[in-house]
This record gives sequence, structure tokens and C-alpha cells, in this order.
Amino acid sequence: MVLNNIEKLLEKYENGETTLKEEQQLKNYFKQENVAAHLEMYKPMFTYFSVNKQEQFTKDVPLKTKKTSIYKWISVAAVVVLMLAVYMQIGSKPKTLSDLDQNELMAYNQTMEALNMVSTQLSKGTENMQALNLMSSTFNKGTENISYLGEFSNTTNKIFKTNN
Repeated sequence: MVLNNIEKLLEKYENGETTLKEEQQLKNYFKQENVAAHLEMYKPMFTYFSVNKQEQFTKDVPLKTKKTSIYKWISVAAVVVLMLAVYMQIGSKPKTLSDLDQNELMAYNQTMEALNMVSTQLSKGTENMQALNLMSSTFNKGTENISYLGEFSNTTNKIFKTNN
């Protein structure tokens, strides 16, 4: 009867259907000295489980603590400064020309004059570049005409069968 029960428990164990209590019954049975001959192959497995359960790891595992890098704190500070700057820009009201005081208005006008002068000088430079482009395109047309002249010369040499 006990042997029949153990065989049923082994079948349930192989299918993964046993409870912890039934597995303990199997372990207790295979701890005994006298085990049925046809079940002798299961004995090393169940004795390994009971021996393995008693093993403990005794070595010390050194744990390395991470040191916080200064770069981490610098990046955090940079984000804080950036967020503060964005907040200050959003919170401030944009100035119009009527809100500027006398010094700011004078600086604005001088800046506009300087930018206008730069703009006119760039425009003059662009006009000079257009003259160069025209000259370049004329030169390219001339080289094309010279190549046609060479073609013409080759053709006339073939017609009159003269060799140079």
C-alpha cells in the first residue's frame, strides 16, 4: 500500500502536480535505507534535495559602494540653472519700443544703424559678385566656341584630307 502510494506521488511529481506536503513524503521515503529496487533511481535526486537544503554560503561578498561623481552634481546644477533661466524668461514681460528708456533706445538705434551699414556693404559685394558671374559665364561660352572651332578644323581636315 505504501509503495503504491509512493508510485502515485512520483507520477504526480513528474507532472508537477504535487503539493509541498506530498513532496516532503517523497523526501522522507527516499531518506530510508530500504527503497524498492525499481525506485532506486529516484533516491539520489531526493537525497540531493535534502542535502542541498542544508548547505549555506559562508564566504563574504565584498560590496563596492558607488562614489558619486562630481560630474553628476555639475549636471544637476546645470539643469537647475537652465530651468531657472527658462522660468525667468517666461515670467518676464517682453519689452516694446515704448517701454525702453533713453539709453536703451539710443543703443537700439545705434545697433540698427550698424546693421544697416553691414547690409549695404553686403549688397555692394553681391553686385560685384554678379559682375564676376557674368564674366565667368561669358568666358565659359568662349571656351565652348573654341571647342566648336576645333571640331570645325577637324571636319575640314577630313574633307580636304590634310594631316597636320
